[in-house]
Amino acid sequence: MPHLVRSTLWLGFFGAILAAWWVLFTMSMDMDVDLFGRPGEMGARMAAMDPRMPMYMPMANFGPLFAMWAIMMAAMMLPTLVPTLRAYEDLMVSATGTRAGWVGVISGYLLVWLAFAALIAGVQLTLLYGGVVDMLGISKTTTFAGLLLLAVGAFQFTRAKEVCHGVCHSPMMYFLGHWRTGFAGGVRMGLGLGAFCVGCCWGFMALGFVGGVMSLAWMGLATLFMVLEKLPQIGHVVTKPMGAILIVAGLAVLAWPYIGGL
Repeated sequence: MPHLVRSTLWLGFFGAILAAWWVLFTMSMDMDVDLFGRPGEMGARMAAMDPRMPMYMPMANFGPLFAMWAIMMAAMMLPTLVPTLRAYEDLMVSATGTRAGWVGVISGYLLVWLAFAALIAGVQLTLLYGGVVDMLGISKTTTFAGLLLLAVGAFQFTRAKEVCHGVCHSPMMYFLGHWRTGFAGGVRMGLGLGAFCVGCCWGFMALGFVGGVMSLAWMGLATLFMVLEKLPQIGHVVTKPMGAILIVAGLAVLAWPYIGGL
């Protein structure tokens, strides 16, 4: 019976991830954007729309935008939680962990990312009405895109990134220092882990404004890198090289208007 419960919960976990990715794929098709977030004819018309026009446009309203970001958080961040859940399972053998606590960790973690989804949806609306991004969430200027790449790249070298990544990279140490039992205890630990994870990964979410928040290519690459960052074997060696890559990319984007015509 315990093995059946474990298998059912893990299947439900991965099923939720697949469902979230399917919804995102369907949404991108409905918005007429390709794998890289580039709009087709209908998508181009949508991107060019003025959010202040007197008509209902979902991506110019908080509710639909929050729903999109919430689904995106589930699709992108749940895969990165696998090493953490495996670490919790180890403590189910040596400590007082339970399946209810395991579910609680997921619940607390998702609550934090849902709060972040609300925050970044608000940021996107501010940028949209400020004329910085278009209706598809793509930066309208190379200046904003380049500065965002530089900021996220530079953050990879900061002490804040090091601390937050340390918790995400070694969840066992967090569990040992903040251990709580039962579902409520799992939620509490999940909230803490989620907060550190947001501190570690917020920049890769913000980079959606460079490539387009509906770009499946960006979502896939960002998810892959965040998973790699959390792997015990290699997570500590990929953070700063990625920062350097982002800084170089930011400088290239900023320089492009001056060298593109040469």
